[in-house]
This record gives sequence, C-alpha cells and structure tokens, in this order.
Amino acid sequence: MTTVWVLGDQLTLENAALAACDPKDTVVLLVESRSRGSFLRYHQHKLILIYAAMRHFRQTLEAAGWKVDYHTLEDTESYGDALRKHLRAFRPDRVRVMEAGDWKMTQALPRLARQVGFRLEWVEGNLFLVGREEFRKWAGNAPRLLMETHYRRMRKKLGILLEPDGTPTGGEWNLDAENRKTVAEWTKAGRPRPKDRIRVEPDEITRGVMETVARLFPQHPGNAADFWLPVSRTEALAWLERFVTERLDGFGPYEDLMLTGEPTLFHSVLTPMLNLGLLRPMECVQAALDAFRKGTLSLASAEGFIRQIIGWREFINGVYWLKGPGYVDMNGLGADRPVPAWFYSGETDLNCLRHVLGEVRATGYNHHIQRLMVLGNFMLLTGIKPSEALRWFTEMYVDAHDWVMAPNVVGMALHADNGYMATKPYAAAGAYISKMSDYCTGCRYRPTVKSGPEACPFNVLYWDFFARHEDRFRANPRVSVMVQSWRKKEPAEQERIRQEAAAFIDAHVPAAVVAPVPAED
Repeated sequence: MTTVWVLGDQLTLENAALAACDPKDTVVLLVESRSRGSFLRYHQHKLILIYAAMRHFRQTLEAAGWKVDYHTLEDTESYGDALRKHLRAFRPDRVRVMEAGDWKMTQALPRLARQVGFRLEWVEGNLFLVGREEFRKWAGNAPRLLMETHYRRMRKKLGILLEPDGTPTGGEWNLDAENRKTVAEWTKAGRPRPKDRIRVEPDEITRGVMETVARLFPQHPGNAADFWLPVSRTEALAWLERFVTERLDGFGPYEDLMLTGEPTLFHSVLTPMLNLGLLRPMECVQAALDAFRKGTLSLASAEGFIRQIIGWREFINGVYWLKGPGYVDMNGLGADRPVPAWFYSGETDLNCLRHVLGEVRATGYNHHIQRLMVLGNFMLLTGIKPSEALRWFTEMYVDAHDWVMAPNVVGMALHADNGYMATKPYAAAGAYISKMSDYCTGCRYRPTVKSGPEACPFNVLYWDFFARHEDRFRANPRVSVMVQSWRKKEPAEQERIRQEAAAFIDAHVPAAVVAPVPAED
C-alpha cells in the first residue's frame, strides 16, 4: 500500500506524486491542521480558500477513482495526529509527497517522518515551468540576478511571442512603457472600468468551511461571510476565461493604476488559484496567446500578462530556492521597527494607506502596485524590519506563500537582500502616489507640500531614507542622483527633513512588538 500525501498547495490531478501510482493500491491523504492554520494570524479568506479547495479536490480525486483519507479541521489538531491515525488505519509501505513549496515544510516533513515513523519519499515537483536545479544552473554564482534576463530566456525556451527569425513579436521584448498609464490618462480615456465585479458564490461545501473558519479562527483578520474566490478547478477555469474576455485587454495599460473602490480593476486575481495548483501556468499563458492571435487582445496587454507568469512568478520562485532558508532573515538596510498595530486595523489618517489596508482587510487582496508602492514603500521608508513585514504580508494575503512573499517583500519591497534581485530600492515620494492613484484627493495631507503639518509624510520620509543610506546608494547608477540631490540641500533644510521624518516615524511606527510570535505546528 502506498500513501500519496497531497499538500494544500498541490491540488492538481497532475501532482507528480500521483504519477506511477495505481489507484487500486494507493490512498491519497489530505490533512487540514488546526495548529498549522493558527501558526500565524492568517486572513480568514486565505484559510477558507485553502480548506475549501482541498475539500473540493477530494471530490475530484474520488471521481477520478482515487481512495481518499481526509482529515478535517474539526478532528485534526496537527499533521502528526493525522499521520498517526492514517498509519494505524492503512499501514502504508511509503508516503510519497511532491516536493514541498517552502523551506519550512521541506525541513519539517523529514522530522515528522522520524517522529511518527514512516518512510518519506520525495517526488520532484511539476507546478512551475522551471525546476529548481535548472534555475540554479542558470543563476550560477552571479552576484545579482535580473528578472528581464530570465524572462527573455523563458520566451526563447517556450517559443512565446517570437517571430520565425527568433526576434520578439513587435520588435521589443518588454512593452512595460506602454503599460503605465496614470490617473490623468485614465480620466482622459473616459475612465474605463470592467463591466462587473468578479466574485464566485460559495456552494454548500464552501459555506461549511466559511462557518468553520469563523468559529475556529475568530481573531484572524477578515470576515468569513464575505468570501469571494474560486475554490475548484472548474470555477478557476471559468474565472480565467472571464479575465481574458472581460479584463485582460485593460490590464496592460492600467495595471499600475490605483483607484478608490476598485480593489481588482483589470487585474486577473489568478495567483490564489495558481498558487494552489488549481490552474497551471501555461494554460494561463495559452489563454492570453489565443486571445492575441484572434485579434481581441493588444500585444502590450498580452506581453505584460505573460511576463508576470513566465517571467516574474518563475523568477521569484527560483530566487527563493536558490537563496536558501536564511533569505527570510536578511536585513541589508538594518531596519529594526515592527509593523505598527494600525496595519491590522487600517486606522490611519493617510488616505492611501487607509484605502489599501481597508481593501486587504476586507478581501485578502491588493494588486502588485498597491503592495509595492504604497505598503512596501511605507515599510521601506520607515525602517520596518523585513521579517516583521514578511509576517504581516503572509498573514494578510490570500495568495501568500513563503516562496512568493519572501523574495517580493525581503528583496523587492524592502531591498534587504543587498540588491540581489532589485537594482534599486523602490522608494517613492508623494508625487508617485498622486500620479498613479486618486487616493490623494480628500486626504488631509497634500503631495505638493514639502514640509509642515499639511505635507505628505512620504515626502520627508523619502529624503530621510536616502539621507540614512547615502553611503550605500551613492554609487548606485539608478538612484545616485537622489543622493546627490540630498547633499545639495541646505543644512537647515536637511535638519528640518530629518526632524520631521523622525517625529512622524516615532508617532506612527513605535518601536514595540504588536503581534505575538506563534508556536510551531
């Protein structure tokens, strides 16, 4: 007898651990663990997404002829408890597991096998287009990596948007310059919006999970009753089709736009399903390619979306496994403050932050520019410790997994990996937020005011950041001009900026831990 343990982020019939197994002599194990669900204060929608997807996948497995041993939250305290019950009931010769998606599970499962007493058999994963060893060989010993180089390699490898002579369709590899339209440009274009909000109505299984999560995890962020995401393969495919037909053509030009009352706008919100295995990367790419070839999708939107899938997503996963488990603790800028309590409550007088935090509290989702240029930017400028920031992002987002959040937060947003995967710190003053959003309208702070009580705090925080780190960035070709501009300021202005920034940080980001450190599963 063989056991195939399918983890909660591996929910596909193409799971490599199922390959070469005979359903007549195999039991598939699925485990919901209360202690794992309580490891951090995960958003209720994230927990619902995972557990509801697991319960629907159980039906998929059984319909395909597999015998399933399912352990629910109600009767399962930990993975160890479930494994002991399973081993007593089925006495398998081995437990096959497709390689785990994060370092924590990769290290924990062999320990669990020794403690409980079973033979663990790892199987190489197949949820990404680039294997871990392939990425390692490509990266070599380079002191830093560029996503663009990786992306072009992937385009060539997969034959995507290429002409017969090997050149990129349209003459350029990257059309990002066409995909950064501002609020002013959006307004001039007639304020285009998708025709409908995206939402899936929960079925009976999902409603049961919603009730369970609300009861067992009442202190976690979010409201279980408002859950809105696909949880099955069928729902995820329908969600993908709606995105391609209704929103993808607007995604390209407006992907960086941030608008009040538009939590998704033209974005796909496919990552929650991609990161659980309900969708596969190439079927998302193929859907965009088909629309482009039919003439219903612009090249810029097709290329921008495909770059997110085969470029950024694969690159982030590769960096995570390349850098090792210690990557999550990197702190190249010496940031030492905790995430403030109001990041959980959303109570702040900065309208941009209040709006973005309100959205993630309600839905477990923000799009990438909100995460990077509002939340990440604030954390970078105020010196929030990367491990603290990583915990918050992991708790709050429905698509958060360690492999995706660690590089995006530690490397991209907080520049804590010493520039390994980002050539510059993504720091911005109030002008950027004003240009790319409508958040500044009605805010008590004004982005055009540089100092004083009406000034946007991002302005002084921006210059104070480069003042604190001028030695590090003065030779960086992408931001050295900022250091030079800082040095040209009069001493009195420099002192004013430092004092205003210090007063704001002390008032809004107090040096005290606000969230408990959870216990291990």
